[in-house]
Order: sequence, then structure tokens, then C-alpha cells
Amino acid sequence: MITNIDVTLRDGGYRNNFSFPVEYAVEHAGLSVEAGLEWVEIAYRKGSFKPIPGIGRTGLGDDEYIRTVAKVIGPDRVAMILHPRNIDEDDLGQMYAAGVRLVRICLNAAEPEAGLDTVRRAKALGFTVAVNFTRVTQQHRRQLVQASAEVAEAGADVVYLADSNGSLTPDGTRRLVTTIGHVVHCAIGLHAHNNLGLALSNSIAAIEAGATWIDSSVLGMGKGPGNLPTEQWLAYLTRSQEHSGYRLGSALRLAERLADTIAESAPQLPLADLLLGWFDLAVEHRAQLGGPDIADQFAAAAELAAAAELAQVVRAA
Repeated sequence: MITNIDVTLRDGGYRNNFSFPVEYAVEHAGLSVEAGLEWVEIAYRKGSFKPIPGIGRTGLGDDEYIRTVAKVIGPDRVAMILHPRNIDEDDLGQMYAAGVRLVRICLNAAEPEAGLDTVRRAKALGFTVAVNFTRVTQQHRRQLVQASAEVAEAGADVVYLADSNGSLTPDGTRRLVTTIGHVVHCAIGLHAHNNLGLALSNSIAAIEAGATWIDSSVLGMGKGPGNLPTEQWLAYLTRSQEHSGYRLGSALRLAERLADTIAESAPQLPLADLLLGWFDLAVEHRAQLGGPDIADQFAAAAELAAAAELAQVVRAA
């Protein structure tokens, strides 16, 4: 069985500064559930990793907003994501009381201890708990394996591998999922980005290797060039008799509704983002690629990648 999370209202928020109208967010969540998606990730709790000026409601995830969405789709469909450093000791309890039942905790595999207490507290409150290891392509495999084992032992129900830079390939995805599967007994998930146009292929490879949780966003709306498109993913799943419980028609209606309502949802793959994926660089590096000439951007990306590789060598020494 596959468990799917729609992340449009959160990851898609990087395109429109998380400023989805509440009315649209509620409609979006309802149509996602109608399409058969098991969870709808409705927001960050108290912001992204780096502060964003003027961030909108789906970047803050206040209790009133949670209650509004949960009233429509039910708490058992409501997911939220957070960075442990952004919350205080009361947030988890307030989120649960407002109607969240899946909490996703973003961690760096090099520093898993920063979120282990958050995992334990969330589990004690009754949440389904997922840990999202970000930028997995830049993590040392041994650190990622050790961190996965630690968060699973702390109570995580799902270890999520987030291809934040969109640099994974299908073969690399299979190896990564298989490796983590040897050390954890909990579920494994993939959060794919589409810099190289491989989000669908990587997600297929992930489930073939044993992953059972997959993220997607409508029209692929997400940070940088975006995520695995929900409607594309459900089209693939509904072609398989094993996954016939999803409703592609509802997903397509939702895609059309998003396109008509949120201008920033239009699919895109700028060449600069392709370069970032190829060189395994974060979206934050885009501003350092220079002017519009693609040759200059390529050279700048190569320099940034070389500097990042050198920095990793120094940290490991």
C-alpha cells in the first residue's frame, strides 16, 4: 500500500510566499481527499528554515487555520511540517488539539539530535510522526544511515528522504531506499524535486525498492522547479490494478482549479534550476549564478559545486 501526501499548500507556497486564500486552501484540501490522497500537508508551523518576510498563512499554520481545514476534511487527513528550532514546547499540543494528526519534522542527518526530543514528544501526544531528512544527496551515507536508525528508535513512523536539490537518479534512489531499509523497521518515504525531470521516475524507483510514502504537489507546484506532479503520479498509480483506489478525474479537476486560481502554479523548469540539480546545489544558490547567459551560469554553478565539495572534505577531515 502506498501512502500519499499532497504538499501543494506548503511546498507550493515557495512560489506565492505561502499566500493561498483560506477559501482556496479549504477547497484544495477537500478535492485532494476526494482524489483519494491519504494526507494533505496544509502548512509549515511557524515558518521555513530561513525567515521569509511577509510569509502567508500556509507558511505559519496558526490554530484557527488548522481548525478551518480539519473541520472540512477531518483531522485524520491533516498533516503539517516544522523545523524544531521554530517551535516552543506548547506548539505540538496546540497543533494536535486544533486538528493535526501527522507531523513531519525536518532534520539534517548530520545533526539528528536537534529533533529527537521533538519526535518523542510528538509520538507521546498521539501524532503519526515522520522525519524528513533534507538534502539527502549532500549527506554522507553513513551519517544518513545512523541518523535514520536514531529517529526510528526515538519513535518515528516514517523516515522521509527529501531530494531537496532534485539531484537523485532512479538508480541512486533505489540504492538509497534499499540501504535505509536495512537499518529501520519503520516506513520509508520520498520527497522528490523535479530539477532533472526525474521526480516521477525516482518515485517509481523508490516504491520498487520498498518505500511506501510519496509526496506530490498539484501541477508540481513547489520550491524551485517543483515536485512530483500529483495528477501525473495518480495517473501512473491508477494504471496499476494494485493502486486503483485513486480518482484521477478529481485530481485533474483540482489541477485545473489551481491553475485558474493561483497564477504562480504554472509548471516551469528554468535552465538555472536544471543546472542546480545537475551540480547538486540548493535553490538558494540560484542568485549566485550570475546573469542571463547560460554559459556564465554553468561556469558559476561549477565553481559553487567545487567549493561545496571542498567544504565537505574539510568538514570530514
